Amino acid sequence: MTTNKLVEKITQLIFEKKGSDVKVIELKTVSAVADYFILCSADSNTQVQAIADNIDKSLREKGIRLWHKEGTTALQWVLLDYVDVVVHVFQKDIRAFYNLEKLWGDAPIKTFEDKPKKVRVVKPKTEKVEARPKKVSTVKPKAEKAEATPKKVSTVKPKSEKAEDKSKKVRVTKPRVKKAKGEGENG
Repeated sequence: MTTNKLVEKITQLIFEKKGSDVKVIELKTVSAVADYFILCSADSNTQVQAIADNIDKSLREKGIRLWHKEGTTALQWVLLDYVDVVVHVFQKDIRAFYNLEKLWGDAPIKTFEDKPKKVRVVKPKTEKVEARPKKVSTVKPKAEKAEATPKKVSTVKPKSEKAEDKSKKVRVTKPRVKKAKGEGENG
């Protein structure tokens, strides 16, 4: 992998972990320390570690070995040295304090911005509308029988007393009426 391709790959890996304020300082014409410094900022210790680990792991999988690594205990400024390219992952306040851009101010500096990946618009799934409407069979509720026509009522005629059992025979008694005094006795 060429040095320029390595710089591009590292900047992509930084953006994968939401690194910000990515700048590449070209040192070829100014110093023999390295060809490029890549600087980026992170919001927390965890993000500094995530960016550094992502770069290290991804490049190792491609066969590019890290020559030297520093700052992994404090996680305020992690340095990854790939000989021609040196990556500096800073927490924002530490980066402002050391201000490497000003220190190497006579070297050309490029600013990189995260290019949004192409977003594929997915249309919501819609139901298929058939050209011919389906035949819908309607079920009519059963009509209740109209009560206008009365049901046949059978009348039961009482059986003659002779046929009834004597035990079921009911004895009807007339109620007694008290007579008022003076009434009914001879006059």
